[in-house]
Amino acid sequence: MNEPSTLCTTLLIVVTGVWSYLGFQSRAVEEKYIFHPQSILADKEYYRLVTSAFLHADWRHLIFNMISLYLFGRGVEFALGAAQFLLIYFGAVVGGDLLSLYVHRHHEYRSYGASGGVCGIIFAYILLFPGAGVGFFFVPFSIPGWLYAIGFMAYSFYGMKENRGNIGHDAHLGGAIIGLMIAAALHPDSARDNLRVFLIVLSAALLLLVYQWFNPLFLPAISFFGRRPARKARPASRAGYKQQRMEVDVILEKIARNGMESLTPEEKSLLGEVSAKAQRQGESKKPDSGLAI
Repeated sequence: MNEPSTLCTTLLIVVTGVWSYLGFQSRAVEEKYIFHPQSILADKEYYRLVTSAFLHADWRHLIFNMISLYLFGRGVEFALGAAQFLLIYFGAVVGGDLLSLYVHRHHEYRSYGASGGVCGIIFAYILLFPGAGVGFFFVPFSIPGWLYAIGFMAYSFYGMKENRGNIGHDAHLGGAIIGLMIAAALHPDSARDNLRVFLIVLSAALLLLVYQWFNPLFLPAISFFGRRPARKARPASRAGYKQQRMEVDVILEKIARNGMESLTPEEKSLLGEVSAKAQRQGESKKPDSGLAI
């Protein structure tokens, strides 16, 4: 009868469900609280780093996240208490969104969902209960938690590079890492007792982040295997020239940070294409009549 309460997990699920429902019903609510780099950086609407976690794309997105939060959140709250549970959850939400903010700082980009926070809770659970397996819906077996953690980060990283499924994989990865680190900081004994698992997961995460830092936008994971990636069609919702301009901005930042030799063949080709186009435009002459042709 004196068991620790997991009421906080339930309340968080209820509040997220209500807020998401309001977003389903009102585009104005969604636009005001959604994650949007331009609004955060230019308009200083920092609250979006948190409020976007209470919005979801649809009922399926909401239900999947809330079931995951229920399954893992109760164990974390039961073990650590409400205050530390909330610190891990919202720390992971903000951490995941900060990584997304860096990756998409030049993009017209919007995202929402509690996935970053949920992933932080899942990884905290893996640290606290390393012997526990992680199961999947409708699958009659589980896998070791540490193996799930590495596989999850690898998939999220690959998804970031391939833009798979319109899912915010970068927020997943950032949230998972921050959740793991906060749990380790709060309970260093758990990290010491499971040092090998902790170091394996942390090392894998840091390697992915280092790669992401030096290749921030469009070098696909497929490049690891030496094959030239197919050129993707640009989204219909984004003008081609605008996408190209954003890609060039990232290339110029990369040159400033690491020099010309750090560019991939695809990046050099794009830069040469844009340079030649600008030169042709500069050499062209306006018709004497002033009429558009």
